[in-house]
Amino acid sequence: MDWNIWWPLLVAMGIVFTVIPIAGLYLTFIERKLAAWIQNRSGPNRVGPAGLFQAVADGIKLFIKEQVVPNHVNKPIYLTAPMIGLICAMLGIAVVPFGPTKTETVEGFRTIIAPGLDIGLLFLLAVSSLSVYGIILGGWASNNKYSLYGAIRSCAQFISYEIPLGLSVIGVVAAAGTLNIETIVQSQGEGITGWNIWWQPLAGLIFFVAALAETNRLPFDLAECEQELVGGFHTEYAGIKFVLFFLAEYTHIGTVSFLTVLLFFGGWHFPGLTGELDASIGGYALRWLVLLTKVALVIGLIMQLRWTLPRFRFDQLMNLAWKGLIPMGVANLLGLVIVLTLGLPHWWMAIVSVVTIFSIGFASVLIHDGARSKRVSTLVDTGNDVAAVGESH
Repeated sequence: MDWNIWWPLLVAMGIVFTVIPIAGLYLTFIERKLAAWIQNRSGPNRVGPAGLFQAVADGIKLFIKEQVVPNHVNKPIYLTAPMIGLICAMLGIAVVPFGPTKTETVEGFRTIIAPGLDIGLLFLLAVSSLSVYGIILGGWASNNKYSLYGAIRSCAQFISYEIPLGLSVIGVVAAAGTLNIETIVQSQGEGITGWNIWWQPLAGLIFFVAALAETNRLPFDLAECEQELVGGFHTEYAGIKFVLFFLAEYTHIGTVSFLTVLLFFGGWHFPGLTGELDASIGGYALRWLVLLTKVALVIGLIMQLRWTLPRFRFDQLMNLAWKGLIPMGVANLLGLVIVLTLGLPHWWMAIVSVVTIFSIGFASVLIHDGARSKRVSTLVDTGNDVAAVGESH
């Protein structure tokens, strides 16, 4: 066994597996504080200074709760489902660099569990799509109608939003010429104008919306909406079993936030911190601070959206994917093909994105107005028929 290969891997795994549970607990605390601020209330403030130990208290409470397993569930699958979701989330984050790293060498410690993986992005998309099995099996094994409805909704939602998610990533892959996430970040290191978000804003928008739907977060939490399904797919889960579902969700949020920054916002690059990595500790620390600040802003946006936007109806959820994001993703892909084939400057993609957004928006308004006019005319005709029947009597 070559210890020079194994010790960096073990250190990176130790960091990730230690930080993720703690981050999951404190992300709930931050979200509760943010929700309280938005709703003009105090939020958790009793346990510890400013309520900082509330997350620890909640974690201890969930771990020592009685592990109730209902008699009507399919016990083996019921107990396995939460682990599937968490395992898929952990496998996905293995190819995500959680700090600045070089692509030229794989020796020594690197801030990624699986460095230099040429199909890293493809691996991540494949593994993350498997996490839906945990939700489906958990809902089905619960033998509960609410749980089953939530699982079916989740299946339809995942399948629908995987398509625009893949379409949005193709442009980034084509520009960098690789599926290696580290190389994609390095390709944006020429300056702030090299960030993919400036010349592929539509792809960035599609990616963020589709990834938000993949995490089952509001306004896309149709798999567990309390007003309709009690708790959805995890209605029958409590204690540590619920914690595993909960931890998998927040792990996905972290992965989505890292990917959004790494693929579209330059990763650890920033004006004045572009080009090759500075080998000094200070240089790495600054890059790490830049990356984590960007990720924190994305996580904050995801949390704010939960307490800002109302939940979609399920037909609206499907229409957004099939009638909105997928057509825009195809249009963005066609524009990319034209730009790359003709050898045009990348800035032409920004023009394509703006034109596509306005075109799809205008078409949606026309379709909505046409449907509304049809409904109004139907109501008028129905009223006239009723009036005519009344006069005849």
